Amino acid sequence: MRFSQFALPAFLGLPLAVFAKPLAARSDIETLLDLNEQAVSALQSDESIEKRKPTSCNIFNARVRRDWKHFSSTEKKQYITAVKCLQAKPSIADPTFAPGARSRYDDFVAVHINQTLSIHGTGNFLTWHRYFTWAYETALRDECGYKGNQPYWNWLDNRNDPSKSPLFDGTDTSFSGDGAFIAHNGSVNGNGMIFVPSGKGGGCVTSGPFVDYVINLGPVLPIQDGVAPAADPLGYNPHCLSRDLSSFTAMNWLTIGNILNVTVGAASGSVLLFQNELQGRFNDGFLGLHTAGHGVPGGISGDLYGSPVDPIFFLHHAMIDRTYWIWQALHLGQANTLAGTLTLFNTPPSRDTSPEDIIDLGVNAPSVKIGKILNTLGGSPLCYIYA
Repeated sequence: MRFSQFALPAFLGLPLAVFAKPLAARSDIETLLDLNEQAVSALQSDESIEKRKPTSCNIFNARVRRDWKHFSSTEKKQYITAVKCLQAKPSIADPTFAPGARSRYDDFVAVHINQTLSIHGTGNFLTWHRYFTWAYETALRDECGYKGNQPYWNWLDNRNDPSKSPLFDGTDTSFSGDGAFIAHNGSVNGNGMIFVPSGKGGGCVTSGPFVDYVINLGPVLPIQDGVAPAADPLGYNPHCLSRDLSSFTAMNWLTIGNILNVTVGAASGSVLLFQNELQGRFNDGFLGLHTAGHGVPGGISGDLYGSPVDPIFFLHHAMIDRTYWIWQALHLGQANTLAGTLTLFNTPPSRDTSPEDIIDLGVNAPSVKIGKILNTLGGSPLCYIYA
């Protein structure tokens, strides 16, 4: 992790500082890195951090989550090996809860499927997925011997051709590549409101570490033309990892402008504005960063319920969490606020989310109150930052 004196310009709501390059010469990725460093600087200056005891969790001893592209080949293979280990270990969930679960990996998928309508478009969306990703990272360490930290997918890389991304290039250090070509009429994303043209795939992945990976659960709400939902979402339904990589989705929605808008722009003024813009405005034809991130891999990843079946899910949600972490660091006065109810789009109507509400991940992690995971430097259980 590097610390910089550079800052985003004042028109983005941050202090004006000297740039290493003129603004016009800076890449989107450099701009995002500066934003990340502003978050680190804000946390360093936060009095609550300075007053912590040396042995407590703080910005200097926290785990550091990094971009997948900055992992060495050895580190990438270690992470992938741990994922495949979790997919090979037997399920420990009650079989009456998810009869189709066969692996520890399935235990995570099943919980997400089961709780989908109370963890999206809700006041706990950000915190639930933060804890879910942390629990997965912890399982990789505790159950599969992984020694590293959870990586994230930098959405700004290879947007014009995701197949060239180190995540999707099909090599042995990727999460497998595109699916085999199957002629189809595209996908309908954003709650059925936004059409995405077909890419060059659509079928089972043909290369990389997950080419023989068998998915046991779902799909529940597939977005791709011609893909049918399973009769029982939590029943046994073996199928392959399918993809239809979408540069259309990446170029339209995974943009630096959309990231800046939610972190320091017009949609950063409150957690409600932040999370609503992040998740998308489907009636306006806007997928948002969250939904677009699931749409770029396409195929089975586009299923709102069953998206964790694709291991890229956890790198995407680490990037979601990174964006949330940046917003919190740059809005410390609002960092612990919540907005929204307990049901998807408040349907049916429900009460507001509270810090006292419990996040229950079943066999995957101890239950925890939302208030305990609002701060990634809170310790017990969270202690990490992003670089």
